[in-house]
Amino acid sequence: MEIKPLKSFVKSVVPAPDKSITHRAIMFNSIAAGKAKISNALLGNDCISTIDCMRRLGAHIETDGDTVTVEGKEKLDSASLDVGNSGTTFRLLCGLLAGREGDFTLDGDSSIRSRPMKRVIEPLSAMGAELVGSEGGRAPVSIHGRKLHGISYKMPVASAQVKSAILLAGLSAEGITCVHEKIRSRNHTELMLKAMGAKIWIENYTVSVMKSKLNAVNVEVPGDISSAAYAMVLAAAKEGGVVTLKNVGINPTRAGIITVMKECGADITFSSVKNNAEKSADITVKYAQGLKPFSIGREIMPFLIDEIPALAVLACFIDGTSVISGAEELKVKETNRIDTTVGALKQMGADIEATDDGMIIRGGKGLKGGAVIDPKGDHRIAMALSVAAALSRDGAEILNPECAFVSYPGFYDLISE
Repeated sequence: MEIKPLKSFVKSVVPAPDKSITHRAIMFNSIAAGKAKISNALLGNDCISTIDCMRRLGAHIETDGDTVTVEGKEKLDSASLDVGNSGTTFRLLCGLLAGREGDFTLDGDSSIRSRPMKRVIEPLSAMGAELVGSEGGRAPVSIHGRKLHGISYKMPVASAQVKSAILLAGLSAEGITCVHEKIRSRNHTELMLKAMGAKIWIENYTVSVMKSKLNAVNVEVPGDISSAAYAMVLAAAKEGGVVTLKNVGINPTRAGIITVMKECGADITFSSVKNNAEKSADITVKYAQGLKPFSIGREIMPFLIDEIPALAVLACFIDGTSVISGAEELKVKETNRIDTTVGALKQMGADIEATDDGMIIRGGKGLKGGAVIDPKGDHRIAMALSVAAALSRDGAEILNPECAFVSYPGFYDLISE
């Protein structure tokens, strides 16, 4: 797809619904007592994979537009499951299935087969689970449901997916399961399990859960701040730019990009704030001259890990040197997002270099564009580089642009005049 430079960027946008919340609402209601409606669900490829997996496990799920109706099933059917490209589906299902009677196999595409699953298998095995992966603990993984016992687990790295897998296993384990975090990761699982009646509590950086049965709960999914990030960067970097993003989730464990952009001097305001289980608001971002470079590290990384490629693009338009560190987790996403982002932005004329755990961007010169960019099938890279092309002098060509539809089916409307 050829992405042309935008002449202006003044829009009101309804961003894609939140992918993390949609996954969890479908999955958790599929094992709950009763029937639930999930409105404004994201029905991109990843969440469709979750629906398909839960149907194969016996849940009754119907879709009508962006509304998903789920009738759960406590005793799940044995099944072979294909998660497609969805690491969230894979890792959360490992935890959900580990303590449930039956035999299950989890597999996915070539990207899933290359991603590290040992980080989930090891703590679940310590709970008594029987999970057998391929060489190096990678997919496919066979699960034979067994009786589990609670553990006290110290997270070696911040990962909401690993934390969620352990907590889901804890729902069917004897005793108390505790997860201790050094750096708090996104808390969608804890909020939703609490709303569904789970025996779960949080003290400082420790989340604890006991054996629990869930009750179905209706969920209204807010807009995904990770999807809103692209429009936020466009408005902040494009002279005269202004965008209002409707009903975006501003959960503090996800809103790191707002913190960073405000520290840079970006003009960001909130309106129509809703204080539901998941806080949301309309977000308006306006172009502001003289943005300051940023330096972000490990402490904030769990709150904006998915937005790093977009922030790297913004840094190209900020005078001075911006530094991203503590982002090793980017190396084991759909692609190595550090190398892919740096390589592509270099093609477009950026003064940028990769480091072991991030990147250094010497900005202020903008981007010339004119390149053919391969996002390597990674939805977040495709969208960040499309924004870079729209902000560049000459535009660019994006290969395999449809990979963006995994999380944002209407993304390319955003960068059309």
